[in-house]
Amino acid sequence: MASWSEFAADEPRLADEIRLLLQQYGPGFGYLATVRADGGPRVHPVSPVITDDGLYCFVIDSPKRRDLERDGRYALHSFPPEESDDEAYVAGRARVVDDPATVARLAALGRAAPQVDWRLFEFSVDVAMLTRRDQASPPSAGRPQVRVWLDPTAARPARRTVLAADGRRGRHGFDTRRSAA
Repeated sequence: MASWSEFAADEPRLADEIRLLLQQYGPGFGYLATVRADGGPRVHPVSPVITDDGLYCFVIDSPKRRDLERDGRYALHSFPPEESDDEAYVAGRARVVDDPATVARLAALGRAAPQVDWRLFEFSVDVAMLTRRDQASPPSAGRPQVRVWLDPTAARPARRTVLAADGRRGRHGFDTRRSAA
């Protein structure tokens, strides 16, 4: 699991562009996806704090915090810009930061209210993705430019192919015959 600083050292331009999208409205703003106890996704808006040292987030006592404490997997997606459909995505694992000096420094930087029951998490970066779309072209004309970084030190699980009873499978291994309801 790479830290934000390790990712940024490996791909500085990509890290800068992702940071710009996450901080386009001033302080960080994005959507945090966590894994519920039943395995389903949970999505909430958050204000990530990005420093040269790492990618952090203050999380109040909430279902998303309990998700991170139980199962640290996360995905963070940028809020869409007003003038484009560009997007940034980072995923990995969250861990609680207990060091009082680090917590105090980031609380001051992120303007985290001291009277709120929050906990600081640092997010590792297993995958980072940036998608840029040409704004001069019509939406259906041309493919977006996608840049992906995968942590070179992370172990990749073997890929499984999940087939439906009739041998069909969707792009993500789901049975495509079932309705979404």
